[in-house]
Amino acid sequence: MPPAKPSLPSPAHSATPEIAPSAADYRASAWSPSTRRAYQSGLKDFRAWAQSEDRPWLPADAATVSAYLAHLANLGRSPATITQRLSAIRWAHEAEGHPSPTSHAEVRTTMAGIRRSKGTAPANRKDAATADRVRDMSNACSSDLLGIRDRALILLGFASALRRSELIALTVEDTEWTPRGLLLTIRSSKTDQEGQGRQIAILPGRSPETCPLRALLIWLEAGGIAEGCLLRRVDRHGNVGESLGDRAVGEIVKRLAKRAGLDPARFGGHSLRAGFITSAVDRGARVDRVMDQTGHRTAAMIRTYTRRTDAFEDHAGAGLL
Repeated sequence: MPPAKPSLPSPAHSATPEIAPSAADYRASAWSPSTRRAYQSGLKDFRAWAQSEDRPWLPADAATVSAYLAHLANLGRSPATITQRLSAIRWAHEAEGHPSPTSHAEVRTTMAGIRRSKGTAPANRKDAATADRVRDMSNACSSDLLGIRDRALILLGFASALRRSELIALTVEDTEWTPRGLLLTIRSSKTDQEGQGRQIAILPGRSPETCPLRALLIWLEAGGIAEGCLLRRVDRHGNVGESLGDRAVGEIVKRLAKRAGLDPARFGGHSLRAGFITSAVDRGARVDRVMDQTGHRTAAMIRTYTRRTDAFEDHAGAGLL
C-alpha cells in the first residue's frame, strides 16, 4: 500500500499568551493559501494517476515522473500547469525526506521537450479592459446594491491595476483618504511572499460617473461597511456577505462586458490590470511609473502587455516599400 498522502501544513495560528506559533506553523506560512491549494490538487492528481498505472508515487522515480509529465502534456495541460505539478511533487518528496526525482536529467529533459513542443506563450490571453471599455462597463452597471458593488469593483480594479488576489484582499484598514486621493496598502502579493507591503495611489476620476473614489465611497455607505473587507458578496436578496473569491472578479468582468456589448469570452479578471497597463502606456506614461502602480519588477513584464498595441508604432519597416 502506498504511503499516506502528505498534507501541506495548515496556516500559522495567531500567537496567544497560552500557545505561541511552532516551527511547523512558521513553515506553513512559507506558502500562500493559493499555493497550498494548488499543491494539494496537484498531488492528488499525481497520486491517482500513479496508482492507476500501478506505479509508486512517494517516493517516485524519474521514469514515473517523466511519464506523468507526458500524460499531462497529452491532455493539453499548459507548460505552466505542468511546471506547477513538478513543484508539488518536489515539495512532497522533500517534506518526507526523500530525494526529489524532479531534478533528475530524465525529468528535466522531458520538461524541456514539452516546452519546446507546446511553447510557453499563453494559449488564451484575455483582452485588456482599456479605459474606454471600463467606462462602458461601469455605465452598464445596475442601480441596485449589486450594481453599486460591481461599479466600485470595476473602477477600483482598473485604477489600482491590482491582481485579483490583491484586490479582494483589500480591507477598510488598508485605505488612507487624503486630499489628493486614496492611498492603498497592499500587504502581500504574488511577488511579495514575505509581506513587506507597498502603497499605491488612486486618483480621482475625470468624471463623477467613473470616479473610482466616488464609486468606492458610495459602495461602502450603501453596504454599511466600516471595517474589514472592502469588496464583498451581495446575494440575490441584497444582503452583504463575506469577501469575494478571486474567481468572482472574472465573473463580474465577464457579466459587465456582455452588458456593454463586448464578447464576454474575451475578458476575465486579469483584464482590468492589463487594461490599466495598456491604457497608461498608450497615453505616454513612463514605464517605471506604471511599474510603481502594478508592482512589476522588470520593464520586460510591462512589455508583454503592450506588445500587441504598439506593434505598429515606430515600425522599422515604415516607408520602405
